[in-house]
Amino acid sequence: MMPSFGLPHKRAWASLFSQLLRPSGLVCIREVHFHSQGTRDLSPQQMVIREKILDMVVGCFKRHGAKRLDTPAFELKEMLTEKYGEDSGLIYDLKDQGGELLSLRYDLTVPFARYLAMNKVKRMKRYHVGKVWRRESPTIVQGRYREFCQCDFDIAGQFDPMIPDAECLKIMCEILSGLQLGDFLIKVNDRRILDGMLAVCGVPESKFHAICSSIDKLDKVSWNDVRHEMVAKKGLAPEVADRIGDYVQCHGGVSLIEEMFQDSRLSQNKQALEGLGDVKLLFEYLTLFGIAEKISFDLSLARGLDYYTGVIYEAVLLQTPAQAEESLNVGSVAAGGRYDGLVGMFDPKGHKVPCVGLSIGVERIFAIVEQRIKTSGEKIRTTETQVFVATPQKNFLHERLKLISELWDAGIKAELLYKNNPKLLTQLHYCEHMGIPLVVIIGEQELKEGVIKLRSVASREEVAIKRENLVAEIQKRLSES
Repeated sequence: MMPSFGLPHKRAWASLFSQLLRPSGLVCIREVHFHSQGTRDLSPQQMVIREKILDMVVGCFKRHGAKRLDTPAFELKEMLTEKYGEDSGLIYDLKDQGGELLSLRYDLTVPFARYLAMNKVKRMKRYHVGKVWRRESPTIVQGRYREFCQCDFDIAGQFDPMIPDAECLKIMCEILSGLQLGDFLIKVNDRRILDGMLAVCGVPESKFHAICSSIDKLDKVSWNDVRHEMVAKKGLAPEVADRIGDYVQCHGGVSLIEEMFQDSRLSQNKQALEGLGDVKLLFEYLTLFGIAEKISFDLSLARGLDYYTGVIYEAVLLQTPAQAEESLNVGSVAAGGRYDGLVGMFDPKGHKVPCVGLSIGVERIFAIVEQRIKTSGEKIRTTETQVFVATPQKNFLHERLKLISELWDAGIKAELLYKNNPKLLTQLHYCEHMGIPLVVIIGEQELKEGVIKLRSVASREEVAIKRENLVAEIQKRLSES
């Protein structure tokens, strides 16, 4: 006898599904979870939305000359540890089954750096779309999951300062504008400015990473809460925290960069001056790209990951009060930065390959687009079928199969009902329900005359087309629609 695995008895299933059925006849399984917390199944409707978003993102990456790369879903544990700072505790470890300690990848950046080092690649512009895993508390409503998709674009290689960095920001702008998510702002800072600021404020170097991770929370909680964490939990002197507060509440454009150059404390720090020089140059290039008004120099931006060494950036959606009430608070929708030391960590001789890149938060973007479609009531078509092969008569399955084969061989997306003798009305209703634009109808009369009826589902108009001209006529109509 087969074990039940704790699944409901078949009567219980019937009862369960009767509760799930809605008046529309659609089954909704949102309320019942049979899978791991922080993961989800994607329905055909959701996959259509996702594919459109991914196509747009990947199209932009290709427009900028990137090659596609893929890496394994899991890496040697030692390859991932100590690369993510405090977030290292969120890495999923796999149970040891063969002598190797393995972990699921946490992001796509560290595997990319490992790939460059292993293959001795010194220059590459790549994109990567793939799943990553993090053991954090999932917030499904905000598009945060334990398993999620990342879309990364990175430029590896030694180039003149800030040209690749500016292109990364241009790509972020193109994608966020193209997805029509509304107004957005990209915050920019530099880890050297941040570290210089912490040094001149009196933060001990041993506490830089801990204080950075506190600053990184400023987009979610108030300065008072962050200050409390720094002083009460991380042992920072109150006056040092107050000095940090004077800086991290500053944001602006080129004028703020100039102001920081003149700052009595910050101008004494070599590292900060280098960062300010690069950010100033970056803004020159952003102006030439026509996107400077979308960028804000923001001293509160910290980006918690340990591997960043230079410019860092993060995109957030700007909402009017009315939009904020009815939409999701999803946080940042894209982020990235420069990481010049990461590849060297994987190279036996420590050879460095400077890199800069970005990651598009597709799960969060997907949550926003899905919510908007839900609100608007827009119907999503889940198939791309162009033509349906129908018959009004019995015993015409063989003719339908021959006809659909002709259409498939011509590259036309076509379907038929898997029944010997379907009713014509059933076939036409299926076309309307699925949004199929054309129907070809074959019966005794059509067979005798060597024609096929071509019907428009929307207008219900029918015309007789010679069998040999059918494919050309369908292709003509499809190209016009």
